[in-house]
Amino acid sequence: MNDDYDATPGRARRLGGALGAFFGLITMSSVAALLVTVAVTPALALSGMTATNTINMFENLPSYLALQQLSQKSNIYARQADGTPVLMASFYEQNRVEVATDAISPFVKDAVVSSEDPRFLEHGGIDLQGTVNGAITTFAGGDTRGGSSITQQYVKNVLVQKCEAMADAEESGTCYASAIEISANRKLKEMRMAIGMEKEYSKDDILRGYLNITGFGGTVYGIEAAANYYYATSAAGLTLPQAASLVAIVNNPVRYQLDRPASETNGAANGYADNKERRDYILGEMLQYEKITLADHDAAVAAPIEPVITPPSTGCQTAGDNAFFCDYVTHILKSDPTFGEDEDARMANFRLGGYNVYTSLDLELQAAAVDTMNRNVPKTYSRGNIGAVISSVQVGTGRVLAMTQNKDYSQDPEVQATGANYTGINYNTDFDEGGSLGFQPGSTYKVFTLAEWLSEGHALGERVDSARKANWGNFRDSCLGTQNYDRQDFNPRNDANEPGTNYTALESTRRSINTGFIGMAKQLDLCGIKETAEAFGVHRADGALLGQNAAAVIGTNEIAPLTMAVAFAGIANNGVTCSAVAIDQIIGADGAELPVPQSACETSVEPFVAAGMTYAMQQVMTAGTANESYRNTSPRVPMIGKTGTTDSGADTWMTGASSKVATVAGVVSVTGKLSQRRLEFASGDVQTARHRMWPDVMSVANAKYGGDGFAEATSAVINGVPVSVPDVRGMQLAQAQSTIEGAGFGFADGGVTDSDMPVGTVVRSDPTGSSFRGTTITVFTSSGTPEVVEEPSPAPEDPPADDGGGVVPEVPPTERGRRG
Repeated sequence: MNDDYDATPGRARRLGGALGAFFGLITMSSVAALLVTVAVTPALALSGMTATNTINMFENLPSYLALQQLSQKSNIYARQADGTPVLMASFYEQNRVEVATDAISPFVKDAVVSSEDPRFLEHGGIDLQGTVNGAITTFAGGDTRGGSSITQQYVKNVLVQKCEAMADAEESGTCYASAIEISANRKLKEMRMAIGMEKEYSKDDILRGYLNITGFGGTVYGIEAAANYYYATSAAGLTLPQAASLVAIVNNPVRYQLDRPASETNGAANGYADNKERRDYILGEMLQYEKITLADHDAAVAAPIEPVITPPSTGCQTAGDNAFFCDYVTHILKSDPTFGEDEDARMANFRLGGYNVYTSLDLELQAAAVDTMNRNVPKTYSRGNIGAVISSVQVGTGRVLAMTQNKDYSQDPEVQATGANYTGINYNTDFDEGGSLGFQPGSTYKVFTLAEWLSEGHALGERVDSARKANWGNFRDSCLGTQNYDRQDFNPRNDANEPGTNYTALESTRRSINTGFIGMAKQLDLCGIKETAEAFGVHRADGALLGQNAAAVIGTNEIAPLTMAVAFAGIANNGVTCSAVAIDQIIGADGAELPVPQSACETSVEPFVAAGMTYAMQQVMTAGTANESYRNTSPRVPMIGKTGTTDSGADTWMTGASSKVATVAGVVSVTGKLSQRRLEFASGDVQTARHRMWPDVMSVANAKYGGDGFAEATSAVINGVPVSVPDVRGMQLAQAQSTIEGAGFGFADGGVTDSDMPVGTVVRSDPTGSSFRGTTITVFTSSGTPEVVEEPSPAPEDPPADDGGGVVPEVPPTERGRRG
């Protein structure tokens, strides 16, 4: 190898002038003299013994470089059901895969030694003959020449690698310039380190290190990556002509590289003439040093150079259907302090560290999500920019099992500009995880008001004032430091214009009645509802604080879909929410397992509250707004769910879970607020696409993971604690209705009944005494006419019975009375 070759065109270096040549020759001759003892006596160098004060000078300097971990590509994998890893993408500054000595073809080793350092096995780190010859030629004004041993070349490469690994660009540049400068001091340093290395490591280790560290053009480093890239094989599988061709590249990567012609002869059209010339020279050297036979030599020389360029997977854009999940994983690697003190350090560790990252992605569930997405939502839509998402999370662990959207992934602005089907934004995740600013979840957010309702001791059967109003007035909000928060202009309608006035919490949940939940919120603290949502891990996608005004009750906060999947998994997990995790395991380049982020599981609500929530949310599936998703899921296991539709139908959601898996499926307006009502995809109505996608994913989840029954809700949670029914006798009908509903009961007009009480006043109600809040109390009012009670006619006496003796016994009057 030309040791001082600079790959940048036009930068050949030489000391100018006769005076420079003279002093250069004197300097290098002195260096050679100082090293002669070590160079000609390998055993002495290897033993560490010193023979003269000259040797002592070297022993007093750092004597060797450690064989340190090299920069290697890191890989992100998913695992199949049997544990087989499936590569999603690789990341690297240098495309390198370190391999052991026995994983490198002997052809490669013999080619390197024969052409670069024939006396490698004999010297003690420095080939004195080659060094002196090279120095004389260089410093006499001729072309820069090599002469460095393989050990010296390895030392230089290690020093360069150390410089390139520096985070500070200026520091790295200064270090690099020092590592490659042409000077006696640099040569002296390399020689001393080469001697020390030969004392510390075997020839096999040094040769392996050299073949793993050296560059093969572009970002290809090391013999394994070179074999993969240029010939689609492994370092162990290289043939003789292939091995020689790759070793040729090392001598001058720009000239001899096989994938990017740098001269007229360095291309396929010319049979890669430059590379072939150098390859054939190497084959000749191998023949000369008896590493191959003449027949082998002649056959290899006759073989054409036929590279099979195989670019490695680079970045998440190569992950295909899994690209957005891959992007999510890279943001975890960037942001989690487990991997370094700051983002730059974390990504440097990842790109340089040779990590094998094994993720939580379930390939079966992911395939179902991708398939249903592709069938139901187009990547572009003529009426507007519509997005769609699916995220699935494992209940009890927080492991992200599936993540997809209806777009093609690219972080390249030029690619994104070619069509609306491309985006680098992950609609499933938070903004700081590569995601959007979030989307309004609509009525799916109501479950947190339901949780707060039950936590405050209310029951599912309890009724609230849920009639539409022009102004709902004041809402309590302790977060503001006051007891009331006036929301004068808040008057939501119901999606189906339901007219009811006193829905129960259960009915409001099952039918997703907006006014029912606003009525519940009127009896609660808006701050408490917000804090309950936060207890389930809910937060705004843009990082701002959750809004807690009355409108937030029905889902106006912008939330990432993955966040909602995590929250619903918490509901299904008996009220214990586990934060999302996407990495199961990381194996370092040395084979050691590295720490990974762990899911944090915390109690969001008490178990009795979670049981009440799942009781109601199961009815949403079986007899409520999510029934379409329920009917289309097979096999069925116990499932909970909640639908959501935002204002004007801009976003539609189906979110639900079994006891094993939680899934969100949604169709959203990426820009603007395009109403989904009366719009169609090829697959059907836009607003019902959620009900086509969610069942497809959960059918696979149910078949694979199963599902258990949810905890039984107590009577107190369902019906509440019996309370006294107000006595409304004597009241006018309107007053009685107000009183009964104000006490949390339902009201029904039982009609008019005869009574001497004033017309229209309440005569009686049913039931009376005590009952559960939410029970319907039927009220009867007076007609003003006294009830007429007729006296019963006397019953006729029974005819006398003949007992056969002719005597009719007398029946006592009391007995007659009973008969009558």
